[in-house]
Amino acid sequence: MEEKQILCVGLVVLDIISVVDKYPEEDTDRRCLSQRWQRGGNASNSCTVLSLLGAPCAFMGSLAPGHVAENLPDVSAKDFEKVDLTRFKWIHIEGRNALEQVKMLQRIEQHNARQPPEQKIQVSVEVEKPREELFQLFGYGDMVFVSKDVAKHFGFRSSAEALRGLYGRVRKGATLICAWAEEGADALGPDGQLIHSDAFPPPRVVDTLGAGDTFNASVIFSLSQGKSIQEALRFGCQVAGKKCGLQGYDGIV
Repeated sequence: MEEKQILCVGLVVLDIISVVDKYPEEDTDRRCLSQRWQRGGNASNSCTVLSLLGAPCAFMGSLAPGHVAENLPDVSAKDFEKVDLTRFKWIHIEGRNALEQVKMLQRIEQHNARQPPEQKIQVSVEVEKPREELFQLFGYGDMVFVSKDVAKHFGFRSSAEALRGLYGRVRKGATLICAWAEEGADALGPDGQLIHSDAFPPPRVVDTLGAGDTFNASVIFSLSQGKSIQEALRFGCQVAGKKCGLQGYDGIV
């Protein structure tokens, strides 16, 4: 029997990365030392990391036929109806077009209501952008990843403060997770116990692009393997820290 997959739903983009000797001041020119193109986007990056970690995974998003995309629509609830949910053990949704994504999440809930406990799909949601439309997604998912930017938008000054302040927005039994860069990451679950992991910075920071997506994917991978939230947080911080010392994702494992 084929192993069930982890599905990531969200954005895929083309990142064009220019390397300079130091960050340019406004309205100045600076010579580019090198440039590279690489696939990016939160859900796409997380899927890359899951694959490198050895998880069977899949990506769902809107793809353009070439390098240029104009007004490319996000995945709709109608698109999501075509997904065979029985193929997946975990579905991760990057918060984007929230009204449509709520319908997707409700479809998963309806599916889970018909399944025995061992066949239910685990669901995680990422609320990264401080946009009012996205905040309704807090109420869905077994795991909710909230970004430092969103936490600061609400006036919180640390991940622990944010989790205590925002936990009332998640559904009963859910776990809320917040990473805070060099401060590490915290999680708060239904038992009310705050779980913390320190960060694991590399000897030299090379490339932080996608570090948050790496953290999310590593936490999901660890939890999908039956690890505790403490173990998953630590693993997420370790892999994200290692990624910051590398260009791209090759070599994170």
